[in-house]
Amino acid sequence: MTTNIFDDAIALRRHLHQHPELSCQEKETSKTLFTKLKAECAPHQLIEFDQYGIAAIYNGSQPGKTIMIRGDFDALPIEEINEFEHKSIYPGVSHKCGHDGHASILYALARTFKDQPLDIGTVILLFQPAEENGEGAKGIINDPKFADLAPDYVVALHNLPGYPLHSVVWKEGPFTAAANSIIVKLKGKTSHAAEPEKGFNPALAMAEITQAYLESNVPDLTDPNFKIATPIYTTMGDRSYGVSAGYGELHYTLRAWKNEVIRQFEKDCEQIAREIGAKHGLTVDIDWTQSFFANKNNETVINAVKAAAEKQELQTIQRDTPFKWGEDFGIFTEKFPGAMFGIGSGENCPALHNPDYDFPDEIIETATTIFHQVVSNLQH
Repeated sequence: MTTNIFDDAIALRRHLHQHPELSCQEKETSKTLFTKLKAECAPHQLIEFDQYGIAAIYNGSQPGKTIMIRGDFDALPIEEINEFEHKSIYPGVSHKCGHDGHASILYALARTFKDQPLDIGTVILLFQPAEENGEGAKGIINDPKFADLAPDYVVALHNLPGYPLHSVVWKEGPFTAAANSIIVKLKGKTSHAAEPEKGFNPALAMAEITQAYLESNVPDLTDPNFKIATPIYTTMGDRSYGVSAGYGELHYTLRAWKNEVIRQFEKDCEQIAREIGAKHGLTVDIDWTQSFFANKNNETVINAVKAAAEKQELQTIQRDTPFKWGEDFGIFTEKFPGAMFGIGSGENCPALHNPDYDFPDEIIETATTIFHQVVSNLQH
């Protein structure tokens, strides 16, 4: 691996940071990545998916396993407060989760596979849009062009502020939580505020649903059946003090360590809302949004990651519990043996989704080297 690869990857990362695009809007980001992959990385096949995803495919001289490595590239609706040269040029949009770095790691990997062709098997470098809202992985896995790829293993990472720079954070079993967001719409009947008995006001039902949801929580992080419902948003009626409200909404995010636990939690929350709504004479409609599967780490794949880190003499840190945030790579680990791990971004690095966060360029080479070794480990 030449230093020039990583200089170029850092330049790309800073360009992406300057030109962030929100989930499902990554047209120019995708165009930039596609152009560089085609011009500089010589993949054997370059696939464009619907909604901006890209796969760069490298084939070895001998048959073997097919290994997919994913990096995302969407930004967030956060105003950047940094003042460095590569700060976002778009008001209210910035790379505050490090997906600019994740995509640049895959670019460095593509350059590496160009310079050091595979001996065995196939590598798919998946550049994925729309991770933040859960639409990206779902869109790619449902794209007919993905069906032919059929990976044997899937791997991804996330940079992790709060951990020592270059450290590798791993866990057996679930790595990130399953998450889904429920929207409960309660339709009643407005009436004069002086005569609320002539209408159906959703206030009491909303209070009862909230209490029931929160009482369902199992907040112990060490419990395999961990689950929490978090209040996100609520609305009811208008600022018209002569009118008793006839409509209200409750928005909650549900989280659990296990996909089977959250599926049951979803059913329970729907049933609670419908039963309480009916008791109060309300019509109940339920929508779901921003769904994430838990990332389930396969033993073979996470062992390959640990072995790669140990070969590079990197510090390894085992998590006792999964991370509570959702990550849409979980839809891939639900269908294929895979693993997600973390790379430390520095103990004093600003937290993810904070307005002063910036992906540390120095971990691009670390992550690229680990992925390259993981591919070798999984082939042998």
